[in-house]
Amino acid sequence: MGDKTGIEWTDATWNPIRGCSRVSEGCRNCYAEGVAKSFSGQGMPYEGLIAKGGQWNGKVRVVDSVFDQPLRWVKPRRIFVNSMSDLFHEDVSFDVIAMIFSIMSVTTRHTYQILTKRPERMLAFFEWACDGLDYPFKIADAWPPGLAWKPAGHGRGGYDNCGPNWPFENVWLGVSVEDQATADARIPLLLEAPAAVRWISAEPLLGAISFEGMWVEFENIAIHQNMLEALDWVVVGGESGPRARPMHPDWPRTLRDQCEAAGVPFLFKQWGEWAPRGPAVMGYPSVEGVLRIRLTDLGENGSDLGAEGDNHAWMQRIGKKAAGRLLDGVLHDAYPGVANV
Repeated sequence: MGDKTGIEWTDATWNPIRGCSRVSEGCRNCYAEGVAKSFSGQGMPYEGLIAKGGQWNGKVRVVDSVFDQPLRWVKPRRIFVNSMSDLFHEDVSFDVIAMIFSIMSVTTRHTYQILTKRPERMLAFFEWACDGLDYPFKIADAWPPGLAWKPAGHGRGGYDNCGPNWPFENVWLGVSVEDQATADARIPLLLEAPAAVRWISAEPLLGAISFEGMWVEFENIAIHQNMLEALDWVVVGGESGPRARPMHPDWPRTLRDQCEAAGVPFLFKQWGEWAPRGPAVMGYPSVEGVLRIRLTDLGENGSDLGAEGDNHAWMQRIGKKAAGRLLDGVLHDAYPGVANV
C-alpha cells in the first residue's frame, strides 16, 4: 500500500477509507479482505473491520491521517484510490467523498483511478455534489479541516490549482465487472457519470462479456454506438489467491478482440493463479468461442481443471508469477490517451 504497489496498472495506492462489504460474486475471494485480515489484530489498522469468519463486517473507517498523502507526493503518479475499500460504499458519507474529490481536483499532477461496484451510489453522490448546477460546488467547498493549503512548487508538494475544469480531467471513473450480468448492470450507470475517462476492470473475470447489442441511450433515444465505444479503457485479469477460480482463455480473448475492433485501449493484467495448458502438451485441439462453461476438478491435487461444455479448455494452477501477463504470447499494456470530454 502507499507509494509502492504490485498492481500492474497503477503507480501508488491511496486509502483514506478502510473497510468494505461484499456485493457480488467477484467479491468472494477479495484480495483486500485477505490483506485486511492479516492486519486486523488489536491495535492494527484493520481492527474491528473483519468478521470472525475472515470477511469484511460491513463497517468502514475514515483515515484522516492520510488525506494529505497525494499532496506530499511531488512526482506525478497514477494513484489507485481506495484499493482496500470502495469510495462509494453506502456508509461513506457524501461529505467525506467530497473532501477526497476536493484533494484530487487540485492535485492535477496526479492521475486518480477509481473503481466501484456501487455505480448507483456514485451517481447519487454527483447529483448531491452538483445540486442541479453545472459545477460541483460542494466538492470545491469541501477541503478537509486542518489540512494545510499551500501551493506546489520548488520541489515540494501541495496543490497545483484551485479552479480545475469539470469533469476533473485527472480523475478516471471506473466500475468493476466480473461477468455479463454485472457488466449489463454497472456499465450503463458508469456512462451517466460525469467523467473525463471512463473505464472498466474485468477482474476477476468469471464469465464471458460481450458488448454486442449493448447500446448507449440518452433521453430514451438510442444512439447507434456500441457501448464499448463509449469507454476509454478496459482492464482484464484472472483471479489470484489460495481459492482462485480459473479464467477460460476465450473470455479475455473476446474482450481483447472487441476492444481492438472498437479502438479502445486494452490492458491484460494477469492470468492469476491459473494458466492455460497448451494443446501440444495435452494433445487437445484449440477450440474457439466458449462463452459459458462448467469447471470440473480433474487433478488429484487440484492442480488441473477441465472445462466441460460445448467447448473446453485445460487449465493448470501454476501461480500468478509463473502464469504471467501474456495473452496468446503478447503483452497488452495500453492506457487511455487524451480524454474526450
